[in-house]
Amino acid sequence: MNVFTEISDIRIQRWAEPLTTWGLVPTMGYLHEGHLSLVRRARQENDRVGVSIFVNPTQFNNPNDLVAYPRDMERDLALLQEAGADLVWTPTPEMVYPPGYQTYVEVEKVPRPLEGAARPGHFRGVATIVAKLFNVFQPQRAYFGQKDAQQVVVIKRMVEDLNFNLEIIVNPTVREADGLAMSSRNARLSPAARQSATCLYQALLAAKSIFEQGQRSADSLRAAMRAVIESTRLARLDYVSVAHPDTLAELDMVEDKALLSLAVFVDEVRLIDNMLVDGKQ
Repeated sequence: MNVFTEISDIRIQRWAEPLTTWGLVPTMGYLHEGHLSLVRRARQENDRVGVSIFVNPTQFNNPNDLVAYPRDMERDLALLQEAGADLVWTPTPEMVYPPGYQTYVEVEKVPRPLEGAARPGHFRGVATIVAKLFNVFQPQRAYFGQKDAQQVVVIKRMVEDLNFNLEIIVNPTVREADGLAMSSRNARLSPAARQSATCLYQALLAAKSIFEQGQRSADSLRAAMRAVIESTRLARLDYVSVAHPDTLAELDMVEDKALLSLAVFVDEVRLIDNMLVDGKQ
């Protein structure tokens, strides 16, 4: 496995074998099984696998979150070696955003609700860094997790609108045994908060349950999720949503598919989760 910080080194390595296929897994490090499942899938579906480790400052609207974001490069590289990565890019912020930098990618509509409303500017930072990663690595496929559902929608929109020549692959959310979605933020949870954090998954299951029983009122699904969160110690609801999975427009009635999602503060650590439901299955 080769580890580089310079863009020129990445490009030399990428084009040393021009006919090979590359899969890219963008990360911000502090890797968990969710990230590694993407690397392993990329390993199966491509000749070579590239991974980026970069805590992207432009997607943090709260400077304290940027400072608090966990980092462990030595551990990350050992995990990537084991998972089968071929090439890892670990740039500095000054390399990605040098003095005088002024070009950003901004998707218009799908970033506005949900995480976009809660974290102004977040998806401009996400779209910009992902576009730069696609340009640096020029992969045939890029791998993302369903856990960050709105991010996936934004990136798919950008890829289609800007005619990027690659395929976006989305893996299911990887969960702990008790249902908590794996996230680097979980490391910040106290033992009591960690126990309460399962409320996000339980809220989604509650809404899914009444959906499978025939409930199609989006307000009823939202109420089911809200009730679970409001009854959980240390949990404070930020938002709850039942939206179209492609446009993220809030629904009144669920005709077929819907994205159930929510954001919750658990003892001041903000967690997100989501689940897709389909009435035609």
